[in-house]
Amino acid sequence: MSKVTYEIVEHDGGWAYKVDGVFSEPFPTHAAALKAAQRAAAEQRVPGHTEEIQFEDEKGRWHTETARGSDRPDTSVKDKG
Repeated sequence: MSKVTYEIVEHDGGWAYKVDGVFSEPFPTHAAALKAAQRAAAEQRVPGHTEEIQFEDEKGRWHTETARGSDRPDTSVKDKG
């Protein structure tokens, strides 16, 4: 199982959450960013449907894989603020 951590950080004149180096939209307060991160983390844990997905790799080749709906990450929120 993969692990996804949402980190609350100051960003763009406000607050945001960051996952794997990618920032969310900015929020005006720390509390708003924390609430959004907690909501996003909870949504990631919800199982979905098993589906076939297609994607193109960096060399332009297409791949087809089965994404199991039960294969959800372990999520957490890291708040240094």
